Amino acid sequence: MANSGEEKLKLYSYWRSSCAHRVRIALSLKGLEYEYIPVNLLKGEQSDPDFKKISPMGTVPALVDGGVVISDSLAIIMYLDEKYPEPPLLPRDLHKRAVNFQAASIVLSGIQPHQNLGVIKFIEEKINSEEKTAWVTNAITKGFTALEKLLVSCAGKHATGDEVYLADLFLAPQIYGAINRFQINLEPYPTLATCYESYKDLPAFQNAAPEKQPDAPASTS
Repeated sequence: MANSGEEKLKLYSYWRSSCAHRVRIALSLKGLEYEYIPVNLLKGEQSDPDFKKISPMGTVPALVDGGVVISDSLAIIMYLDEKYPEPPLLPRDLHKRAVNFQAASIVLSGIQPHQNLGVIKFIEEKINSEEKTAWVTNAITKGFTALEKLLVSCAGKHATGDEVYLADLFLAPQIYGAINRFQINLEPYPTLATCYESYKDLPAFQNAAPEKQPDAPASTS
């Protein structure tokens, strides 16, 4: 393992969190051992004062690496890529690097916040179930349309070629959630659909899947 001889990393995670999911993929790709510490978002464990010392926003994931504590998925992934550079999560090609960051940004700012558990709980108090579903679905379809246009000209086996890069780490959890939580049909997004099928054959993605996590309900495995 890449971190052999060092203190084991600690990952605070929730099985269904797409933000934690993308970090688990990165850890698995890098071959890093880590201690999985579940934080049950449905039970409100993210609001525990002790957890907020680690993650001030009360969000997962959070990574502890000795004296280093990071509680943002993109920051964690970039930290891991700097400390453990193989395999690299960004291509050398400048344009493809930019595309990877752009794809990640679309997920981070344009899609995921609209389906965040805390946000959904908040809007459920103000709108009915049909309006909530329409609100989330609109964000996903708008984001997926943008991603499809962005990636169609540069995709190979995966989002930006034949190697797994940052964009794939953001796409896989987002597509998983869109299908399994919100029943989104991928037919209008053939590039995204092809990428998602490719991830199913990769051990790092298989190991990071929500249903494989120790805190996943038995019914999901």
